[in-house]
Amino acid sequence: MALLDVRDLSVVFQRRGTRPVTAVDGVSFTVEPGQTVGLVGESGCGKSVTSLAIMGLLPRRGNTVAGEVLFENTDLLKLRPAELRDRRGRDIGMIFQDPLSSLNPVIPLGLQVAEVLERHQGRTRREALREARGLLDAVGIPDPERRLKEFPHQLSGGMRQRALIAIALACKPRLLIADEPTTALDVTIQAQILTLLKELVDNSGTALVMITHDLGVVAGLCDTVNVLYAGKVVERAGRHHLFAEPRHPYTDGLLQSVPRLDADRGGRLHQIRGSVSDNIPWSEGCAFAPRCDRVIDDCIGETVPLLGGALRCTNPVPKEVPV
Repeated sequence: MALLDVRDLSVVFQRRGTRPVTAVDGVSFTVEPGQTVGLVGESGCGKSVTSLAIMGLLPRRGNTVAGEVLFENTDLLKLRPAELRDRRGRDIGMIFQDPLSSLNPVIPLGLQVAEVLERHQGRTRREALREARGLLDAVGIPDPERRLKEFPHQLSGGMRQRALIAIALACKPRLLIADEPTTALDVTIQAQILTLLKELVDNSGTALVMITHDLGVVAGLCDTVNVLYAGKVVERAGRHHLFAEPRHPYTDGLLQSVPRLDADRGGRLHQIRGSVSDNIPWSEGCAFAPRCDRVIDDCIGETVPLLGGALRCTNPVPKEVPV
């Protein structure tokens, strides 16, 4: 049985006097215990909204969430707020995109880590602070005793991100959701954070949902990859298969857009024309059609299904025939 089973998840935002906006449109995927699953796509494709819907962190007003989010066979969308708060932090942890805005600026770091342990495991303040010190040490923060008393603004970006990881892992959750945890960090710190996540997942058996637009992150971390576009999964494949033989033109475009060390010097970088807002409704055809180099008449006019649960395309990139 899958640890997390997301079925036909949809999120629609609407304000009074405006047209509804569908941010997530029928997304389905599963996460097995100990597995690392990637959600990949450009900004605006629905990755972060998917994670917030799973965690129950979307605003209560102005949106409609439908579908099922089964965690250990319990639908999180049907839980009362108090029941969901008991799950968050204890069973499901989340690492947010911007550590500076995610941490409370007026509370010392030690208390922010200890709060999770007090809330979910009934630790006393003294016990929780002792464990918090060990957690900061485990995620590679130097001199953790001193850092317990410091405030977020006194830490570097890399240390703040490590602190968020310590908070997310404090109760040894069975599922960890990481929403672009390396976006605001320089390349060397990114590599350290990814190595840390990989080691923690391998050592604890925690399942990980990695949300990113960086295909380099996917290549080094994920077992299975879901490529999202305009709120829908357009391609799903194992990591090695996806990189070796992308079938959807959007996936192929993303991969070709990555600069290569073996490319001709001074050559023009590949780009996907237009922006993510240049799309059509899925009910009228493929949303990627206005930007696609392989668009044909059959791409327009009716909804394109997710064929075999793995590819949503009428005219995919042909498979390479071995010589």
